[in-house]
This record gives sequence, C-alpha cells and structure tokens, in this order.
Amino acid sequence: MNESNEALGSIRRTENGFEARLERTLAHDQQTVWDMLTDPAKFVDWLAPGEIELKQGGRAQLNFVDSGIVIDSTVSAFDPPRLLEYSWSSPGEPLRPIRYELEELADGGTKLTLTIGSPADEDVARSCAGWEAHLMMLLAAIEGVPIKFPFERFQSTREGYNQLVSAAG
Repeated sequence: MNESNEALGSIRRTENGFEARLERTLAHDQQTVWDMLTDPAKFVDWLAPGEIELKQGGRAQLNFVDSGIVIDSTVSAFDPPRLLEYSWSSPGEPLRPIRYELEELADGGTKLTLTIGSPADEDVARSCAGWEAHLMMLLAAIEGVPIKFPFERFQSTREGYNQLVSAAG
C-alpha cells in the first residue's frame, strides 16, 4: 500500500444527501481488481458473503453476519470490467448507491474510484470510515493475505470524515 492509498476521500453535499469519493491505486491489472469486486469466492475475503448477478437489473445480495446487516438490492449500472453499481440497502430502505469504477493505468495497475451515496439524515462519516476499512481489506485480500475488519482504520478515519462532512455543509 502506498501513501496515496492512505488519504481520505472527498465528500460533497448533493440535492438528496451526500456523495463521497474514495480512490485507490492498485498494483494489479484491471481484470484482477474486477474479479475481486464481482466473484463471490473473492469478495467474501474483503466485503461479505453473498452474490451479485453480473448484469444490469441483477440482484446484489450481501450478508454481513457479524453486524446483522443484509444488503438486497439491484445492479443499477454494469459495464465489465470497468463499472459496477448497486445500492447499499434492502427493499424499503433509502437508496445508498455504491459505484465502483476501474481505470486501467499505463503501468499495468488500476485506479479504483468508489463513489458512495448517502441520505442527508444518515451518518456519512461512519459509512466512509467503514468503506476505508473495507478498502484496506481489499488491498490485503488482493495480495493474498486477507485480514479481519480493521477497526483501527475505521476509528482513525471517522473523525476526519466528520470534519469533511462539516465542511461540506
């Protein structure tokens, strides 16, 4: 992991809440990163058990057993191997779009941009800090050394995101 992978993302206010963008540069090709995002045997190591039907309109189901959170939504954008989007919610809950965009870099690496949508009345700083931890897990898993949820990363970034939320108004 390089220093640029430790920087906080950005947060801006939108008409319906907040949008956060987290970026990482990975020293792996685009297909390898894509597989980590879409293959249940691989995303279980950094996200949660579940499955994603790889087509627009397909189901996206994730089960965070330890926290009791269940995601049951629909793939809203799909363009392999560069774009995947679904909502971080279940039926009847507000939409919380999660958008992964992959860009192949000249050196053979991949730029991952994660965009997170959050309703105005929810704790976007907590969501961002959670995603910071999961991205740390992704970086470890892609290197073949999966780690448990890093609460220290979650805690160390949450305050920084609270400050970004305040600055976004």
